[in-house]
Amino acid sequence: MSSTAPVLSIRDLLITFTGRHGALTAIDGVSFDIAPGEILGVVGESGAGKSLTGTAVIGLLDPPGRIAGGTILLDGERIDTLSQAEMRKIRGRKIGAIFQDPLTSLHPLLTIGDQIIETIRTHLPLDHAQARARAIALLQDVGIPAAETRIDHHPHQFSGGMRQRVVIALALAAEPRLIIADEPTTALDVSIQAQITTLLKRLCREHGTAIMLVTHDMGVIAETADRVAVMYAGRIVEVGPVSQVTRQPRHPYTAGLMASIPGMKAREATLRQIDGAMPRLNAIPVGCAFNPRCERADACCRAEKPVLDKGRHVAACWHPLEANP
Repeated sequence: MSSTAPVLSIRDLLITFTGRHGALTAIDGVSFDIAPGEILGVVGESGAGKSLTGTAVIGLLDPPGRIAGGTILLDGERIDTLSQAEMRKIRGRKIGAIFQDPLTSLHPLLTIGDQIIETIRTHLPLDHAQARARAIALLQDVGIPAAETRIDHHPHQFSGGMRQRVVIALALAAEPRLIIADEPTTALDVSIQAQITTLLKRLCREHGTAIMLVTHDMGVIAETADRVAVMYAGRIVEVGPVSQVTRQPRHPYTAGLMASIPGMKAREATLRQIDGAMPRLNAIPVGCAFNPRCERADACCRAEKPVLDKGRHVAACWHPLEANP
């Protein structure tokens, strides 16, 4: 990771949902940094809390969900305490977003040019002609052919992969410092996924943008991210350089995720799986939340919550897997 100051710094983030029977903890003490030009992959099963963490950073957490503790810093300035009006000024300008379904980010009745130009002019001091020129340049940058013509087309006139490229251009429109990419390749076929991940890596390097890549796909993480944070039941259970985490996982949950990915030379008729399921918010086990599904669990795992130590490659586990020398 770069030695420069992080673009995004999250410390001890706590998110709760208040219901009839009290508050339920959905995100429990999450902490991580993302440096300029770095892609941090955040991975885990559905319900792990990865998308919820990204939503909190963007400032789109809806009631009854709320940030109950911790801090979120963007370029050293705290943003988790800002009002909705103040966050609207930051979204688009300093934080861009790419979501799984590009149609949720694009207005069906407006041309893509109108939408990109509006975003540019909202956040940058450019007139219409300058904003249109920048919009065309962005579309060219993300690989839209004949951008000078396609800028006047509507979203339905693009394929799914091309729409996602448009959304990436929209996310980059005001030169944000951070992009939250939430399952940006899930709805795309494999060949288009590879194109989008390659595009994200190139744009990250060229623009120096920090990217939080949220996905359930360890394959996408392995191909795209610099570092990876593995989440389970609202906590980070392992974090480290992607090459180390994928090849030498320290946490049994991470090892299970990696074992469930079929290899090119796999001979097994069936894929390996992790027995059990992610716990509900009202039934998170005492101690390590993964202990009911873990073959290595003992009395200590069922009684005490493990802590994620500081370091380059660490796991919140009482009995971590041994790293190869």
